Amino acid sequence: MIGRLNHVAMVVPDLVEATGLYRDRFGAEVSNPVDLPDHGVTTVFVNLPNTKIELLHPLGENSPVQGFLDRNPRGGMHHVCYEVDDILQAATALESTGMRILGSGKPSIGAHGKPVVFLHPKDGLGTLIELEQV
Repeated sequence: MIGRLNHVAMVVPDLVEATGLYRDRFGAEVSNPVDLPDHGVTTVFVNLPNTKIELLHPLGENSPVQGFLDRNPRGGMHHVCYEVDDILQAATALESTGMRILGSGKPSIGAHGKPVVFLHPKDGLGTLIELEQV
Protein backbone atom coordinates (compact mmCIF):
# COMPACT_ATOMS: atom_id res chain seq x y z
CA MET A 1 0.00 0.00 0.00
CA ILE A 2 2.63 2.60 0.93
CA GLY A 3 5.05 3.76 -1.68
CA ARG A 4 8.25 5.66 -1.38
CA LEU A 5 9.27 7.91 1.48
CA ASN A 6 8.19 11.40 0.45
CA HIS A 7 9.76 13.36 3.31
CA VAL A 8 10.82 13.46 6.94
CA ALA A 9 9.50 16.50 8.81
CA MET A 10 11.38 18.28 11.56
CA VAL A 11 10.02 21.00 13.83
CA VAL A 12 12.60 23.76 14.24
CA PRO A 13 12.68 26.69 16.69
CA ASP A 14 14.44 28.98 14.18
CA LEU A 15 13.50 28.50 10.53
CA VAL A 16 16.17 30.88 9.21
CA GLU A 17 18.91 29.06 11.12
CA ALA A 18 17.66 25.62 10.06
CA THR A 19 17.37 26.70 6.42
CA GLY A 20 20.91 28.06 6.55
CA LEU A 21 22.24 24.81 7.98
CA TYR A 22 20.90 22.77 5.09
CA ARG A 23 21.63 25.36 2.36
CA ASP A 24 24.95 26.86 3.49
CA ARG A 25 26.63 24.04 5.38
CA PHE A 26 25.22 20.93 3.70
CA GLY A 27 24.93 22.53 0.25
CA ALA A 28 21.35 21.37 -0.27
CA GLU A 29 18.73 23.03 -2.43
CA VAL A 30 16.04 24.58 -0.21
CA SER A 31 12.70 26.13 -1.05
CA ASN A 32 11.49 29.53 0.05
CA PRO A 33 9.38 29.52 3.22
CA VAL A 34 5.68 28.96 2.63
CA ASP A 35 3.02 29.82 5.20
CA LEU A 36 0.24 27.24 5.49
CA PRO A 37 -2.34 28.98 7.70
CA ASP A 38 -4.78 26.05 7.49
CA HIS A 39 -2.13 23.82 9.06
CA GLY A 40 -0.64 26.45 11.40
CA VAL A 41 2.90 26.05 10.08
CA THR A 42 5.51 27.67 7.90
CA THR A 43 7.40 25.11 5.81
CA VAL A 44 10.69 24.94 3.97
CA PHE A 45 11.54 21.89 1.88
CA VAL A 46 15.09 20.64 1.59
CA ASN A 47 15.41 18.71 -1.68
CA LEU A 48 17.68 15.68 -1.57
CA PRO A 49 18.41 13.20 -4.37
CA ASN A 50 16.26 10.47 -2.80
CA THR A 51 13.69 12.34 -0.65
CA LYS A 52 12.98 15.65 1.08
CA ILE A 53 13.32 17.10 4.56
CA GLU A 54 10.43 19.35 5.61
CA LEU A 55 11.35 22.04 8.12
CA LEU A 56 8.30 23.09 10.14
CA HIS A 57 7.92 26.19 12.26
CA PRO A 58 4.81 27.29 14.17
CA LEU A 59 2.60 29.84 12.43
CA GLY A 60 0.16 31.62 14.73
CA GLU A 61 -0.69 31.01 18.34
CA ASN A 62 -2.84 27.94 17.63
CA SER A 63 -0.16 26.07 15.71
CA PRO A 64 -0.32 22.30 16.29
CA VAL A 65 3.49 22.12 16.27
CA GLN A 66 3.89 24.71 19.04
CA GLY A 67 3.14 22.06 21.66
CA PHE A 68 5.83 19.86 20.14
CA LEU A 69 8.28 22.75 20.32
CA ASP A 70 7.25 23.51 23.92
CA ARG A 71 8.13 19.91 24.87
CA ASN A 72 11.25 19.87 22.66
CA PRO A 73 12.71 23.41 22.68
CA ARG A 74 15.56 22.46 20.32
CA GLY A 75 13.10 20.88 17.88
CA GLY A 76 13.26 17.38 16.45
CA MET A 77 11.71 14.86 14.11
CA HIS A 78 7.95 15.36 13.86
CA HIS A 79 6.65 12.88 11.26
CA VAL A 80 7.43 10.73 8.26
CA CYS A 81 5.42 10.95 5.04
CA TYR A 82 4.81 8.01 2.72
CA GLU A 83 3.25 8.19 -0.72
CA VAL A 84 0.07 6.29 -1.59
CA ASP A 85 -1.73 5.96 -4.91
CA ASP A 86 -5.24 6.45 -3.50
CA ILE A 87 -5.59 8.33 -0.21
CA LEU A 88 -9.23 7.33 0.37
CA GLN A 89 -8.53 3.65 -0.26
CA ALA A 90 -5.46 3.74 1.99
CA ALA A 91 -7.30 5.52 4.81
CA THR A 92 -10.25 3.13 4.62
CA ALA A 93 -8.00 0.06 4.59
CA LEU A 94 -5.97 1.31 7.56
CA GLU A 95 -9.06 2.28 9.56
CA SER A 96 -10.43 -1.23 8.99
CA THR A 97 -7.34 -2.55 10.81
CA GLY A 98 -7.96 -0.26 13.78
CA MET A 99 -5.59 2.56 12.89
CA ARG A 100 -6.86 6.04 13.71
CA ILE A 101 -6.92 8.93 11.25
CA LEU A 102 -6.37 12.24 13.01
CA GLY A 103 -8.58 15.30 12.65
CA SER A 104 -11.85 14.90 10.81
CA GLY A 105 -10.74 11.57 9.38
CA LYS A 106 -11.00 12.99 5.88
CA PRO A 107 -8.08 14.05 3.68
CA SER A 108 -6.98 17.67 3.69
CA ILE A 109 -4.68 19.42 1.25
CA GLY A 110 -1.06 19.26 2.37
CA ALA A 111 2.05 21.32 1.70
CA HIS A 112 2.46 19.90 -1.82
CA GLY A 113 -1.13 20.71 -2.78
CA LYS A 114 -2.09 17.03 -2.61
CA PRO A 115 -4.52 15.15 -0.33
CA VAL A 116 -3.01 13.95 2.96
CA VAL A 117 -4.06 12.20 6.16
CA PHE A 118 -2.19 11.73 9.41
CA LEU A 119 -2.23 8.52 11.43
CA HIS A 120 -2.19 8.57 15.22
CA PRO A 121 1.36 8.10 16.54
CA LYS A 122 0.22 5.46 19.02
CA ASP A 123 -0.76 3.34 16.01
CA GLY A 124 2.55 3.97 14.22
CA LEU A 125 5.11 2.71 16.74
CA GLY A 126 5.22 6.13 18.39
CA THR A 127 5.73 7.99 15.11
CA LEU A 128 3.26 10.37 13.50
CA ILE A 129 2.73 9.12 9.93
CA GLU A 130 1.47 11.24 7.07
CA LEU A 131 0.14 9.63 3.91
CA GLU A 132 0.16 11.73 0.73
CA GLN A 133 -1.60 10.84 -2.48
CA VAL A 134 0.67 11.02 -5.52
